[in-house]
Amino acid sequence: MSDTSDRLVALLVRVCGLEADEISPDVSFRKLEVDSLALVELGLAAQQEFGVPVKDDDLELDATVADATEMLERKLAEASGVAG
Repeated sequence: MSDTSDRLVALLVRVCGLEADEISPDVSFRKLEVDSLALVELGLAAQQEFGVPVKDDDLELDATVADATEMLERKLAEASGVAG
């Protein structure tokens, strides 16, 4: 797993109360039983953790952990001026 993925998993554990061993890249937030409020809280925590803006519609219940990791990596690349 990438550093971004590891940090996202840590946020899911801290913010959503999940166990790290139940989180895999291909599982959706819905399957993890993350509700919409927890998803908003996760977005706010990710914004603080990664230092990039995370809008409410950047994270969706049917998105996977890998989707969220890719979104964050794209935002990090944009913030650092790297074309993606």
